[in-house]
Parts: sequence; C-alpha cells; structure tokens
Amino acid sequence: MPKQSTALILYHYLYPDDVVSSVLLTELATGLAERGWQVLASSGNRGCRDESQTYPLRSELNGVQFRRIWRPRLRQSSSLGRIANAIWMIMAWSLLALDPRVRPDVVIMGTDPILSPLVALFWRVCRPNVRIVHWCHDLFPEAAITDGLLREGSAFVRLVKWLLKRAYACCHLIVDIGQCMRALLKEYGSPAAVETIPPWALAEPRGLAQVDEQERTALFGHASLGLLYSGSFGRAHTWQGIPELAEALAPLGGRVAFSVRGNGVDALKAAFEQISVHFAGFASSDRLEARLGAADVHIVSLREDWTGTVVPSKFFGALAMGRPVLFIGSEKSAVARWIRELGVGWVLTPETMSEVIGELLTVARSPRTKEALFSHCQQVYRKHFSRNLALDRWDTELRRLVDIPGERAVPAQAAAGQR
Repeated sequence: MPKQSTALILYHYLYPDDVVSSVLLTELATGLAERGWQVLASSGNRGCRDESQTYPLRSELNGVQFRRIWRPRLRQSSSLGRIANAIWMIMAWSLLALDPRVRPDVVIMGTDPILSPLVALFWRVCRPNVRIVHWCHDLFPEAAITDGLLREGSAFVRLVKWLLKRAYACCHLIVDIGQCMRALLKEYGSPAAVETIPPWALAEPRGLAQVDEQERTALFGHASLGLLYSGSFGRAHTWQGIPELAEALAPLGGRVAFSVRGNGVDALKAAFEQISVHFAGFASSDRLEARLGAADVHIVSLREDWTGTVVPSKFFGALAMGRPVLFIGSEKSAVARWIRELGVGWVLTPETMSEVIGELLTVARSPRTKEALFSHCQQVYRKHFSRNLALDRWDTELRRLVDIPGERAVPAQAAAGQR
C-alpha cells in the first residue's frame, strides 16, 4: 500500500475563525484530508477580529489535526502589532522545521501574516526534500505601497523585495488567484512552477439561489431590479460610478443596496448621503445565502491601482448563487477578463455606463432573459470555479510535486511553456 502523503498548512487564522480566508484555508485542509492526505494545520491561537478570543492549542476537524501557535495579545489592526505578529508566527513556523515529529511531504503557506513566504527560506535549508507551496491571496509590499503605507524604492521596501525574491525562489509551486496577480509575481523571477487556482464561494447552493421575498423587500423594496454590494468595503474598493448608476436606475425601477463592513464603510455612507440607496447590516453566515440570493446583480469593485495585488472573492460568491456581476475596476483585472470571456456580467466605466444601464433594464423587464442569465452564471461557476473543482486541482498539483523526483517538480523552462 502506498505511503499516505502529508501536507502541512500554515496560515495565521484557521478554524474556527469565520473570516473568508480562514474558511478557505480550512476547507483546503479538510478537502485534502477527504482526498486521502494526512493534514496538519498550524495557525495562531487568537481570534482575528477579537484578540481576546483564544482557541485550544490542539484540536481536530474532519480528519485535520490543528496545532495552534500561542502568541501574545497584540492588535492585528495596528501597524506595530501586525508586524510583531508576523515576526512571531514566521519564527514559530520556521522552528517547526526542526521538530522531528512534524514530517510533511508538502508545506503550503498562505499570505497571512505578511511576509509568510519567508518561512520557505528556513524550510528549504532544514528540510530540502520537502516541497514548498505558496498560495498567494494578496501581495505585500505591493498592497501597502498602493495604500500609501510604504514608499516604493525606500530602503525597507528594497529589503523586503530582496528577501521575498529569495523566498519565492525556494518554492516549488506558487499558486495565484488570477492572471493579473501572476503578472506581478513574475517580476520576482522565481523558477517555481505556477498555477492559477481561484478561491471558491463560501456558499454553494445545489441549484439557483431562491429569492427570499422578505429579504428582497428589506433590501430593495418593490424595485424590479436589485443591485447588491455585499461583503467587505475597505481601502482597496471603490464606489466610482455607483452614485451615477443608482440615480439613473432609480426612476426606472432599479435600486442599489449595500451590506458591508470594513474600514471604508463610513466614507462610503458619507458619499451616498444625498442618494437613494439602502444600507443593511452585515449578513450572518446562516443568512448569507438568503442575502446573496435576494439580488438580481452583484456589484464588485476594486481600485485600478490595486489590480493584481488582490482579486475580489465577491465575484465567485455571486456566480455560485447564479447571479451576474457588475464590476468596477481595471480592464486588466482577472475579474474583468472572466466577465468578458465567460459572459457573466458587465464592466462599468464612464464609457460603458449607458450601454450597461440599457442591458440591466433588459434583464429587469424580461423574466426569461433574467432566468437564462442566472442559469448561465451558475453553470459557469460549476465549470470553472467550484469548491470541488478547485480542491481536485490542488490535489492533482500537490501529488505531482510529491511524485516527481528531483530538485524541481517542473523545470522552470517547462513550467513557463506549459502555462
């Protein structure tokens, strides 16, 4: 009987935290366990939104063993706290390479805390036979530079990029979540193999999400067309174009609603003080499907200068519900590209505003057109983005790494030619 392969997953927040990235990495862990892997997952022992919340240092979920790292109660929301937490977790995970009881075939690192890929430097030296994988959900320091927190070309940024270049070179596989992100990662020149495996939706209904009439009325009243922005709204997001869209649709039976949380919500509300939109509370996990299914169209946004540093996960949640997406952002974004190629929505720009409004009204006025579009969006999700599809791809890529001998699972030249 062949040896059972072992995967070690490193991420700052995992089960039972309910933040999106925590759920995704936890589902990756349990999905690999279902596919025959022995899985050990390591995270911090403190909650993401509440640092006073602590979890047991050891627990088990669906075949996954969780080994949590104790860390001090330092605020993740402060710059100094975030840096200190990152140093603490990176050091703890690096020291795991010296623990003879921890014997993985593959180590998978996420991007929280910042600079997590630096763990690869230590593991590559101490465990040269272990395959190292990085799943990149967002890019640091690029996001911090875009946000104005760091200055491009500063001594600190040059040092961080120098370290990351060497860390990425220690990886055997780097998984991005969109082609626009891969373009930025290529600048580091890593010889690692590359794959794009987008995140999946947290809620995947078996069929088209049914409209909860009570939820729809609460969000949109009696509007014939409901557009919903649901999820986090922070510095990476934009409301550019939404006020004009809301005002144009209002007399024609359309209404925009927001169900958001994040550090950009106050500014968002201020921008819409004089415009008729609805702000709802953030939906709990047990009401998420009803909330998402109440809309006809989901709004997703990303500031142009953030393109590639992150890829909005709201896009996948909308398609899973069988709802099209109205995207506000760069044409170079992976989301814009998927919308164009797969026919699952619209990209809103000043130039396309009139055309988009016309097509939205066509959808609102034709139940048959709306149902066909809903069905198409969910079919696209199942074919390209579903949880099982993504987990199967992870399983395939990781087994390829474990099964192929040699210094690299795929030579750099071959990898470049295959992608």
